[in-house]
Amino acid sequence: MPATLRCIAIDDEPIALDVINAHAGKVPFLYLRRTFVNAIEALAYLKTEPVELIFLDINMPDLTGLDFAQVVGNKSLVIFTTAYPEYALQGFELSALDYLLKPVAFGRFLQAANKAFERLAGSDKKSPYVFVKDGYDWVRINLDELLYVESEGNYLTFQEIGKKTLTRMTIGEAVDMLPADEFMRIHKSYIVALNRIEKIERHQLTIGKVQVPLSGSYRDELLERVK
Repeated sequence: MPATLRCIAIDDEPIALDVINAHAGKVPFLYLRRTFVNAIEALAYLKTEPVELIFLDINMPDLTGLDFAQVVGNKSLVIFTTAYPEYALQGFELSALDYLLKPVAFGRFLQAANKAFERLAGSDKKSPYVFVKDGYDWVRINLDELLYVESEGNYLTFQEIGKKTLTRMTIGEAVDMLPADEFMRIHKSYIVALNRIEKIERHQLTIGKVQVPLSGSYRDELLERVK
């Protein structure tokens, strides 16, 4: 798999670029080489400095993101970042890798970045891990060992077999980051690994030796997914 992905970000709003720059700085495998407020300048840059990934706004003067993506073609993966959901269909028709709505939450950004990482690895398999921040460090969470995620105020605990990691993140961001076919939110404060569930009761389920609360609003969906 590639060690790092070279990328650029293009947006006519400097504040939006600041957000992308901050998010990219938290992802170990992203190398954000440049940011541009002018799409034409970005095209000139790409002629001599190719990159694997482009974070691209759509509604820009002179050259829209949709036009930019057509010019670039398949030379780089494109993740659109925009405040306008009505452009989503056009974006995917141009084979965009993903489509992020502003304001871009970090969890959703990380999910798109992981998708790019997997695509450039030349594999259809999902990444076997994600990274989360623990203090000043980045900690690898192995998905095949992850039992559940528990929300504690503004923090989450990722409970793996024999290890737990505390990180500042919302449970909604964790839902976006984790593979939806392997993990499910079953309570306002819990996400569980479906293949680790040993017993489902009316108001709780068992994972290993731990009982995790199960909300009634999630119970029917859970039973359908484990059948």
